[in-house]
Amino acid sequence: MSVHSLKRARKAGNANNADPVREARIHLAAAHRLAVLHDLEEGIDNHFTVTVPGADDRFLVLPFGLHWSEARASELIIFDESGRTLEGEGEVELSAQCIHGPIHRITGARVVLHTHQTWALALNMLDDNRLVPASQTAAFFHGRIAYDDHYAGTAEAPAEGERLAGLIGECHTVFMKNHGVLVVGATVAQAYRRLYLLERVCRAQILALGSGRPLARLADEIIAQVQAPAPQDRHSRADRERLFFDAMMRILDRELPGYAD
Repeated sequence: MSVHSLKRARKAGNANNADPVREARIHLAAAHRLAVLHDLEEGIDNHFTVTVPGADDRFLVLPFGLHWSEARASELIIFDESGRTLEGEGEVELSAQCIHGPIHRITGARVVLHTHQTWALALNMLDDNRLVPASQTAAFFHGRIAYDDHYAGTAEAPAEGERLAGLIGECHTVFMKNHGVLVVGATVAQAYRRLYLLERVCRAQILALGSGRPLARLADEIIAQVQAPAPQDRHSRADRERLFFDAMMRILDRELPGYAD
């Protein structure tokens, strides 16, 4: 993409910012469709939610029963923690209500993404499911993952979401043993980038473990250096998250358009 085109794309993105609810809808619909392209979804199951901008007790979600590839900004519904649909047509799935509502309320996370994505789930099926900081990307997750080691079945009451919220603390990712993963963030761009990178590092670790040879863990001082923002870097973490998601939406515009409708 040329510099001129990139400037036009940024200008268009700034125009969307004039309506934060509309932008949240577009980004959430895009995240669902990207999850299809990136093989992170299970059809109509699992859940992505966003707190409605300007509200703390209302959440956007894809109506249960729609395939993630069908996600459109205009068709997302708004629900509350009791499970009532406040705007739009359709219903929120029970486990989404029970897991996501309490996590949004207790942690203040604006975005909550939960999947059973293949490589992260594969790691969470192992007796030792810890993500080892043996690569630069894995180092970004070190100390940011909370581990839920006791799968207790499907979520059927808000107590499950409250329990998970209590585990998150200062972390942004939860490894749910025998179940999947959950990622939180301040924006869809931030949370989705975390989910995307998480799948890649989990895949790399599973493949490396398959060699039967030990992993080479990075030294603590190297991990700290990787995690610390570089003062001379022209692009902040927020810049990188935005540019990443903008690029991914351009791919959607080519491969799976219609999410912004």
